[in-house]
Amino acid sequence: MSNTVSRLAVAAVGLPVVLGAAWLGGWWMWLLLAVAVLLALHELYAMTRQLRPLVLAGYLGALAALLGTQLGGVAWLGLALLLTLVLGFLFAAIADTSQSNTIAIGTTVLGVAWIAVGLTHLALVRDVPGQGRQLVFTVLLTVFATDTGAYVVGRLVGRRKLAPRLSPGKTWEGFLGGTVFGVFVCWISLYQPITDDGFLSHGQAIALGLVVVVASVIGDLLESMVKRDMGVKDTGRLLGGHGGVLDRIDSLLIASPAAFYVLLAFDAAPG
Repeated sequence: MSNTVSRLAVAAVGLPVVLGAAWLGGWWMWLLLAVAVLLALHELYAMTRQLRPLVLAGYLGALAALLGTQLGGVAWLGLALLLTLVLGFLFAAIADTSQSNTIAIGTTVLGVAWIAVGLTHLALVRDVPGQGRQLVFTVLLTVFATDTGAYVVGRLVGRRKLAPRLSPGKTWEGFLGGTVFGVFVCWISLYQPITDDGFLSHGQAIALGLVVVVASVIGDLLESMVKRDMGVKDTGRLLGGHGGVLDRIDSLLIASPAAFYVLLAFDAAPG
């Protein structure tokens, strides 16, 4: 199967699943996020195996973040990170390895903080009373529009490298194009056709779009940094031409928390 065909096949299957879970919310979305988090965490720990991450501590911490948030809200995320740190310390104390305990524990906590805590914020956005469905679709569409706009504009007119040491293919022209696409999609998705005093004002919708765009680019570059550091091209092959699960959700890992805390600042999300 060619790279293009495999990409189309994965998109044809995956897109309805993601959109359906986002539409239904609740435990359906929790199940999808749990699968994505555990697969992405597995890819990260496999990619960094030479750093000897304490995998069981990471998985337990990730599940604590997912379950705690679903049952008790955002306050449980801090407890999940603390649990990961404590379990990492305990497992490192009894592990028989020549690796630095500091590096092993740090890699373990990184996985939970970056992947589990990051993606769990998408469920928090979905749980915003009254507007959660619209908001989670807005975040997903904004990230997609940003990626698509950056790719198209970058391919057409991209000249100046955005971060050549991390991701040589990204350009400033692509970043600006992705920003315009992403902010426009966010504004349209939250547009109030009659009045400017609805759930979010036009200015707030644009500000949310800008934050999500910048955060999604940072998320993409962060994953590129880790892959370059570990000397790999893709985090996995589970999704064929798309690479691994972590390759597909990298932008959301930063964009989701950014969106939630902007909504919190606008008093549009419960604290």
